Amino acid sequence: MTEISTPSASTQPLLSSLAFDDGLDPAWVAAVVRTALDEDLGAEPGRDVTTQATVDAGARGTADLVAREAGVVAGLVVVPEVLVQVAGRLGLEAPAVTFVARDGDRVEAGQVLATAEGPTQVLLVAERTLLNLASRASGVATHTRRWADELEGTGAVVLDTRKTTPGLRALEKYAVRAGGGTNKRMGLYDVAMVKDNHVVAAGSVAAAVAAVRERFPDVAVQVEADTTDQAVEAVDAGADFLLLDNMPTPVLAATVAAVRARQGTPASGVPGATVPAHVELEATGNLTLDRAAEVAGTGVDFLSVGALTHSSPILDLALDLRAS
Repeated sequence: MTEISTPSASTQPLLSSLAFDDGLDPAWVAAVVRTALDEDLGAEPGRDVTTQATVDAGARGTADLVAREAGVVAGLVVVPEVLVQVAGRLGLEAPAVTFVARDGDRVEAGQVLATAEGPTQVLLVAERTLLNLASRASGVATHTRRWADELEGTGAVVLDTRKTTPGLRALEKYAVRAGGGTNKRMGLYDVAMVKDNHVVAAGSVAAAVAAVRERFPDVAVQVEADTTDQAVEAVDAGADFLLLDNMPTPVLAATVAAVRARQGTPASGVPGATVPAHVELEATGNLTLDRAAEVAGTGVDFLSVGALTHSSPILDLALDLRAS
């Protein structure tokens, strides 16, 4: 149990104690919460015409954050930030929060995750914003955990993609980690991904890889391949990570074997270069839970699943105000 009186100025200590891997920037969390509150309350300081009309500013209450269904929780790190910002907008004290779960925990239906005690106005005004963010993150973590459980013991790991909700990428990718998955890349800036259109524009796979190496030598280069021949061409061109797209299982297995056979040998497409000792291989396209272990059995390192972030249903959470 983590018991904390929510600070009025900074929630960074909470982020450190509750976060799954300290992977969320407190400044980013504050900015996202500010935007979400502007949506709900109007321009700062904004207003909640129902709560401020029916609840006295001096009233105090206690509310429980409760899981309405079983799953994996994530996004608890945003709860104190929402409460702090709402309190600041209303000119009231920030509620004290006691956490009985942390991000990454498996939870059951009816389980209390946290309790907040303080001005009732703050609790009610903050309710929807904190639930929207925590429910969304928990849904992603829950979905990811299903894949992680299915892949356990296979040696393969589930990856996310860039198919995220605009403005919430950091939270959703954080939730993937909380659910037992791994982030592939945060954006277009940290890993190069050579796809078919890039090959057309550059003239060949080798030309595209060489261009990235020359312009951005600090980044890893991944190449998309639809066939075994394309995969071999890509590693010979100097790629150190392959995206194997929409391959039937037998073709995928043959491609993995062909690439593994090229590891550590001279790269025919790059004079003087050697294929890496281990080329990372990622399967993607038409992946389902019922064939996850089968795909992992081909020897790939990763299965990337866009649905983790673009199609996960929320985990139903509620903020229940205790009767006085």
